[in-house]
Amino acid sequence: MENWGRLSHLFVTVFLANFAELMVSPAIPDVTLAAVCPGKDECSAAIYLTGFQQAIAGVGSVIMMPLIGNLSDVYGRKALLSVPLVLTFIPLVVLAWKRTTNFFYAYYILKTLTAMITQSGVTCLALGYLADNVKEGKRVSAFGVLQGVSAAAYVGGTLAARLLSTTQIFQVAATISILAAIYMGVFLKETTRGTDALKQPILEVTESDDGSSKALKKIDIKKIPSPRDIFRLLKSSITFSLAAFVAFFNSLAEAGLQTCLLYFLKARFGFMKDQFADVLLIAYIGATISNMLFMPTLGPRIGEETLLSLGLFAGFLNMFFDSIAWAPWLLIQSLGTICFCFYGSFSFLVSPKFKKHYIKASWAQ
Repeated sequence: MENWGRLSHLFVTVFLANFAELMVSPAIPDVTLAAVCPGKDECSAAIYLTGFQQAIAGVGSVIMMPLIGNLSDVYGRKALLSVPLVLTFIPLVVLAWKRTTNFFYAYYILKTLTAMITQSGVTCLALGYLADNVKEGKRVSAFGVLQGVSAAAYVGGTLAARLLSTTQIFQVAATISILAAIYMGVFLKETTRGTDALKQPILEVTESDDGSSKALKKIDIKKIPSPRDIFRLLKSSITFSLAAFVAFFNSLAEAGLQTCLLYFLKARFGFMKDQFADVLLIAYIGATISNMLFMPTLGPRIGEETLLSLGLFAGFLNMFFDSIAWAPWLLIQSLGTICFCFYGSFSFLVSPKFKKHYIKASWAQ
């Protein structure tokens, strides 16, 4: 893979950022319940708070991701990548300092606001960085490596959560998150984008008459795609609209599962941090194996459409077994052998065709 030295710094940055983010996941339910419903294993308020946070972050991401992507076309991927990396460690520092009720609600507010950028910002800009530095024919492989690096970070972060105490988890996660931002700032090189028409930023850029490198860049906000533009884009291509339709409902189902799954396990089976980490560890190990071995091997043999269908069906089976699980072993077997053998297949397989039809539809308008 060309530009391996430059890309390796991106992979390290993504690994550290995801490692820190996933390290705190097994501990968040216990901290939330202790702050919202002390002494209880079941708490509807905790689920409502988590769902509200996910909803605000999702709606905010819809607004912020196109803006961040367009700004990165103008000011560079590295400059914009620093924004989600810096915002990520701010909420973690709050809980690393103390986990009382007041500190938890401070964390909750900060996390809700910053998640609009951090939830998808690192992945979005990392994919843009890869696209700038990898030839078109090799981008799918590069995206697969990035997905594998993320999955490996999930495994490492979850394993660290299994071994550390709750206090240490937030302290270490905050430290690693800060380290990710510093590493990116020191080692990652800014991309040099081509002049091909397809690679030009959507935002209009004007420079001063002197043409110097210090010329001010002005952004025409009217050039940012509006909801009407997105709707017209969906109507312009059947393939694009179908892919968006499937992506929306798949993401909706996964978001609903992720919001309440850990609280369901705590109420149903009395799980604590270590048990949460065990379940997530099995899932992420399956994700790593899937992205590194199964998908690259099975994809050319059975076809992307078939593999995508298997991945979606496996996700359905996983949710179904979660809903009827009467013992922890059934839940673990479901995670380990059904769904997460195909974890990541959806985004990995949809992305190339989705983006191809997106470009065609965009230029057709």
